[in-house]
Amino acid sequence: MTIGIIGSGALGSNFARILANTGISATISNSRGPASLEELVKELGPSIKAGTVEEAASADMVLVAVRWVDAERVLGSLPAWNGRIVIDGTNPVEFFDPATSPDANDPNNPLAAYGIKAVDLAGKHSSQIIQQFVPGARVVKAFNHNDVNVLKEPETQGGKRVLFYSGDDAAAKAEVRGIMETAGFFPIDLGSLDVGGPLASLPFGPLSTHNFISI
Repeated sequence: MTIGIIGSGALGSNFARILANTGISATISNSRGPASLEELVKELGPSIKAGTVEEAASADMVLVAVRWVDAERVLGSLPAWNGRIVIDGTNPVEFFDPATSPDANDPNNPLAAYGIKAVDLAGKHSSQIIQQFVPGARVVKAFNHNDVNVLKEPETQGGKRVLFYSGDDAAAKAEVRGIMETAGFFPIDLGSLDVGGPLASLPFGPLSTHNFISI
């Protein structure tokens, strides 16, 4: 199975590190083009190569690791997915500068001091919207519920770090679970997208931000 990564920020690059550490090959991409990823792929080693967004999106399994505000623009320009797996690593948040933005003074936003604002999804959960951007894909929600920096340590404190995932296609979920297990994580299936997606979605999902370790 080929793997692509759309987005080379904290999530995309750390997911690439997970794969590189286990010898799994992948193509990583961003909006600036392969040349901008030269140093990253040199660091990660020969199993990870840089490509265009279109090249990464043509893989059998594709991690979407872009900012929420960019998701529709990036995904909407790609060809049909035809049953391929999309790992939705996005969260419906916007970022702003708490030192200068008027959003920092919003009394109804408990995350204002951190420069984070939840996006109003009009009663939907985020994966419902991502599904609209990737018609024909088998979507699995994963790698989104915790601090991306802890992904570099799947095994810690004498145990395995827990990763949640959810989706509506059992075979697609099994493939994603296999990646997690190979990398040393302890995967937990939260069920369908409608159930598991909201549970683990930042910023207010009840299972988001919790750093569980299976001993």
